[in-house]
Amino acid sequence: MQDFLKNFSLEGKIAWVTGASYGLGLAYAVAFAQSGAKIVFNDISKELVDKGMAEYNKLGIEAFGAVCDVTKEDQVQEFVAQVEKNVGTIDILVNNAGIIKRIPMLEMSVEQWNQVIDVDLTGPFICSKAVLPAMIKKGSGKIINACSMMSEFGRETVSAYAAAKGGLKMLTRNICSEYGQYNIQCNAIGPGYIATPQTAPLREKQPDGSMHPFDRFIRSKTPAQRWGKTEDLMGLAVFLASPASDFINGQVVYIDGGITAYIGQDPSNLDPSKFED
Repeated sequence: MQDFLKNFSLEGKIAWVTGASYGLGLAYAVAFAQSGAKIVFNDISKELVDKGMAEYNKLGIEAFGAVCDVTKEDQVQEFVAQVEKNVGTIDILVNNAGIIKRIPMLEMSVEQWNQVIDVDLTGPFICSKAVLPAMIKKGSGKIINACSMMSEFGRETVSAYAAAKGGLKMLTRNICSEYGQYNIQCNAIGPGYIATPQTAPLREKQPDGSMHPFDRFIRSKTPAQRWGKTEDLMGLAVFLASPASDFINGQVVYIDGGITAYIGQDPSNLDPSKFED
């Protein structure tokens, strides 16, 4: 049994998580570090990189961080060169950096559309392109893309985000198709609605004790009847980064409490007294 469990270890691996100064990216990086990997990360500004480094230091995790815009190919190539010089060759890439603009399509400018597509779709293309040559040479590698339920569903005000995440799903499959022969696996994680400080206002009880309308909506659409936690994502991330997943390729795995499998129930049937958060 011990030999089998070694398949889930990331000991000796170098994992690059983009935009991992906070939030889900930080959670992925912490999971990797606890599984034995060395962590490297980038973010868009020095302020964010410093914030991330402070968090890693507090957790006792040694990490290499630097400013890098994932939409700029020259910056990405320079970042990868710095990592190879100071840490080593990247074994695992998580394309986590992303943005969303909630704007009705008819009100969205082409500039706003392009910004979302650049960060959420072109960025993963650029970063994957930067690490693939070394992975091919080594004969192994893991790329994990941050997809979304919007890779499958549409929803009002998120046309650019949904288009980017749908494209990222297909980029995941295409990297698998082109580079699977080199023992490189490219898969994706599709989180559902996750309880974070950013979503806390959407889960607050109303002054009259009733549920927030959006909280009620999400719980009514989710068989688990709860929001996800960042911890819910960590196990799958480690699995997809580890040798245990070497024959899984080109897949999007949704961690959503069942929301993509369920048509939902009447939100008025939910009892707010059942829910603590």
